[in-house]
Amino acid sequence: MKNNPMACDLETGICGVTEDNETGLMDFSRPNKEVEVYFFSDPICSHCWALEPEIAKFTAAYGDTFKMHTVMGGLLPTWDGFADVSNGIGGPKDVAGHWREVGEHYRMPIDGSLWLDNPVHSSYPPSRVWKIVQSVKADAAEIFLRKLREAVFAFNENIADEEVLVRLVNEIGLDGKEIVEKANSEEGERLLQQDFEIAQRFGVRGFPTIIIVNKENKGVKLVGQRSYEDYTNGLMQALGQEELLQANKAPALPTLLSDGRRLFSKEIETIYGIEQAEVEGVVQQSFPENAVKSGTVLGETYYVLA
Repeated sequence: MKNNPMACDLETGICGVTEDNETGLMDFSRPNKEVEVYFFSDPICSHCWALEPEIAKFTAAYGDTFKMHTVMGGLLPTWDGFADVSNGIGGPKDVAGHWREVGEHYRMPIDGSLWLDNPVHSSYPPSRVWKIVQSVKADAAEIFLRKLREAVFAFNENIADEEVLVRLVNEIGLDGKEIVEKANSEEGERLLQQDFEIAQRFGVRGFPTIIIVNKENKGVKLVGQRSYEDYTNGLMQALGQEELLQANKAPALPTLLSDGRRLFSKEIETIYGIEQAEVEGVVQQSFPENAVKSGTVLGETYYVLA
């Protein structure tokens, strides 16, 4: 794929190339017998991180009506020869301010200072590792991607660094050294290129992009930062439903934390439809004493199993 600008636009909610982001029914000819949702993303896409609360709520409410496919998009192949002067980005140091702005706007904390002293040279290494994890243990891929995002955005770790990648893979119960070695092989590149081909086929250039495809091969394309309501309406449109779908009840908080992820206050607020001031009380009611611990990143509280 071609280089994509690293500027993430708050107005459009897009990381990458800005495109027509109107929601509409589009024709994606492919054999399909069920509703499928394609989430085009990248481990260093700041708007994808900011979107996690809305996606979590959408998946909890309607996940039994569709199959989700996460597809890597290739946001940053390399900094060699890269410049996006129109968006004020001539090198890694220029990304820090964009990231911090996105984090503050959506309250999903982003430190961003790694771009000043330990920049990610490419988003391809973590993407290839994610593809190998997906091929080895599909049900671990989602939590691994979450760990990648927590590491790079909230905790300022360079997720293109092999030592970081090995540690994060080990944390999900797989052999980090073995997985990273496979990711560096022809197999890792082949699997990643398959995702790029899917993105190209669907005409995706900016991230995040959600495409909902129905059994008639018609798809609703939603580009950039969108709301839970936007995704619900898109699903209704793809399904040909005029009335509001019956949403499932949100999972219990212990279930959401059971895979070892941290949940930030903003996510809990969004998933359960509560105010920020109510979060601590909900957490205390949901767990036995000392079963969960909290921390803060850039003034935002997170919770994780003790």
